[in-house]
Amino acid sequence: MNIKTQVKRLREVETGINKHLYLICGVVTVVIIVMVLVDFLSRGIFQSAKMNMFYLGVLLIYSLHKEIIRWLGERKVERQGEYFVYAWIAITTLLYVINFLSKDYFSYSIQGGPVTVLREISILTLQVLTIFIFTRCLKILKIFLTKLKS
Repeated sequence: MNIKTQVKRLREVETGINKHLYLICGVVTVVIIVMVLVDFLSRGIFQSAKMNMFYLGVLLIYSLHKEIIRWLGERKVERQGEYFVYAWIAITTLLYVINFLSKDYFSYSIQGGPVTVLREISILTLQVLTIFIFTRCLKILKIFLTKLKS
């Protein structure tokens, strides 16, 4: 088997794996978003999910794997990962607007203590954006290196 055939076969296998990673990442994203919403709306009745590190790991693995496929020469890598970024920005913004319109009602627990959900979701959203920007930089680097090689 020649190298081109091996690379083509590898791309096909890795593309299939990446589709599964996207679905896993999507499910984990929905779960953590629901948990954050419940935490926010309950005003601290539920403990924080504490899934951020796990979620960021899953997202990072999916994102880097997608870039590996791109570096293997796949020209049509779907841009579905951007939906995660848009979802986090939209939800974070929505929660801030809700809290603003309710005059900080969701910033304090029923007992009167501070609730940190908005701070935590802001940090998580910025971390998701960081992963997105990092993978965009990898894409630009690949384009730059390809042009240099030409």
